[in-house]
Amino acid sequence: MEFDFLKPIDKEFLELIKGFSSQQLGSKVVFHTSEDFPDLNKIKIAVIGVLENRGEVNLSSSVDLAHIRKELYGLFPGNWNVSIADLGDIAAGNTIEDTYFAVKKVVSTLLKKKIIPLVIGGTQDLTYPLYRAYDDLEQMVNLVSIDRKFDFGKESDSISSGSYLTKIVIDEPNNLFNYSNIGFQTYYNSQEEIDLIEKLFFDAYRLGDISNNISLAEPVFRDADLVSIDLTSVKSSDSGIINPFMPNGFNGKEICSLARYAGICDKVSLFGVFNHNNTKQESVLIAQIIWYFIEGFHYRSNEYPFGSKENYLKYIVPLDVDELIFYKSNKTDRWWIELPVISNTNNKLKKITLLPCSHEEYLAACNHEIPERWWKAQRKNIF
Repeated sequence: MEFDFLKPIDKEFLELIKGFSSQQLGSKVVFHTSEDFPDLNKIKIAVIGVLENRGEVNLSSSVDLAHIRKELYGLFPGNWNVSIADLGDIAAGNTIEDTYFAVKKVVSTLLKKKIIPLVIGGTQDLTYPLYRAYDDLEQMVNLVSIDRKFDFGKESDSISSGSYLTKIVIDEPNNLFNYSNIGFQTYYNSQEEIDLIEKLFFDAYRLGDISNNISLAEPVFRDADLVSIDLTSVKSSDSGIINPFMPNGFNGKEICSLARYAGICDKVSLFGVFNHNNTKQESVLIAQIIWYFIEGFHYRSNEYPFGSKENYLKYIVPLDVDELIFYKSNKTDRWWIELPVISNTNNKLKKITLLPCSHEEYLAACNHEIPERWWKAQRKNIF
């Protein structure tokens, strides 16, 4: 059974949890213990630790998630109606590939059960087996990474936290429809990598642009399946990470806002936080990132792709050659743009009919400016 890969929560930690008040989050979570495994039929979010750090030489050789759990379960939840289970940890295998296999099996099973895995790494190369967990679902995958760099590597390189994206792009089956990077810092990325992002019609948003207007990220998350956070995207003064030292990056408030955007988006089915160094300082921020994701999940509106177009106002913008069709939600005032699906392309794309966008992009279209995200999605659809 896939869940045999999961180690139960340590008894000493469970004793610590018993000392928490009934109002704290730890008293409202179901734990995988040596005697009992949670009833997954009653669970919406499953916390999983992955004790694998071999994908990054700068991180400590072992992963200890006790500090993160202590900080997380010591927080007070909002007025949530969310059933949460902590399924324990996946230990590092004899090889890193063994760990990937276990992660893929566990996460794939949870996805099939419509449970959102909330994965705490470990190194960010674990994003690769998370992506592969969608293989059996027969769908295209949109990956959003909050990261200071794109994590491309040479095709011949072994997979690592700095090269996993190359493996995602080139490996079969190729289920990646779109990759979006939020918060890249230009000086950490070669011009060839930046050009490759454009060539593949991927999306990338600079740190400064998102920091100046964080709402730009909301439509990006709305179309995501998998969200992966590299904690080194946060500046060291806020994250507590000293190795590597990051003078620039998101601040604590911004990264928590991004996590809440990810949680509130109906399509996001998998969330992970990676590349931390087991320190107590980092644990406080990671716990709050996870808290905000769960907070966002509680406020999901179940709009597209689960809602009906009857709940939207339709706007038609005529252009010189064609027309663009926009939809505005009556419930949340969020915007989408219609993406025509080419019938002779991959059948997996037929589910993608509306593309999230912003009100500003609708106004730009009224001035005959075609939204860049619509154009890129069309190019991927054609080719």
